[in-house]
Amino acid sequence: MELNALLAQPAALPSLPRTVALLMSELAQPEPSLRRMNQLFGTDPALAARLLELANSPAFQMPRQIAGIPQALALLGTGQLRTLVTSAPLGTTSRSVPGINMQQFWRYSLNTAKLSRSLAGLVHHDQIAAYTAGLLHGLGELVIHLADPEKAHSVNTLVAPLDMRRSKVEQRIFGYCYANVSAGLARRWQLPEVVVDALQYQDAPFENKAYEPLAGVIHLASWRARAREAGLNENELAVSFPGEVGLVLGLDIDMVLQQDPIDWNVRPEAAADYVV
Repeated sequence: MELNALLAQPAALPSLPRTVALLMSELAQPEPSLRRMNQLFGTDPALAARLLELANSPAFQMPRQIAGIPQALALLGTGQLRTLVTSAPLGTTSRSVPGINMQQFWRYSLNTAKLSRSLAGLVHHDQIAAYTAGLLHGLGELVIHLADPEKAHSVNTLVAPLDMRRSKVEQRIFGYCYANVSAGLARRWQLPEVVVDALQYQDAPFENKAYEPLAGVIHLASWRARAREAGLNENELAVSFPGEVGLVLGLDIDMVLQQDPIDWNVRPEAAADYVV
């Protein structure tokens, strides 16, 4: 399947059931807390994507595109948010996205988002855009698995979905990778170009004609998050560290490792309680 055909297909991206339940509880309050809703939307890539897509729709006619969850929440009314949340597909079974461990995916995406925000702060980049790009960067992988489970499974037999070699293998087999799909979705959702470029070049930050620092930030953040999921030891971390990307940003391996935001020994379902 070609990339444009893939992007044209509707994809039911599943959300974390606990997050949906907590959001519905918050939205039932007489005065829902924007801070709490920001925390909760910020744990769920699919919900965040739908929120940002709605905020950037022509209906709002904003003078500039919305990059962050807080700005999007400020635009929408309680009724619109309730409709968005109640219609969210739930990832209630291991088969929600064939071939993907959704608990791991949610954990990994949140970790990448928080690392992206921290690293962006170190290099004086837009932390809100960084968090958004980090949270959404892997959605293309879900779309690939939903569109063609059998072919995605054949890729999984070669490299796991979170393997650091994943994008290169997908490029060889599909002619595109999850990063291209994530960027294509973000473009269709009318997200800011800085976020689209970060997603597009997250796996190869120097391929863009004009280097986008946020792509480098996402590259380093996802490296660290994938390394954590793989349980790499100190030597393996040192060998796999993308030093060229770090050099351009002025970040060495120690600076990246020091940004780990969460003790992931806590259960993934409780992740929403740790977002600030």
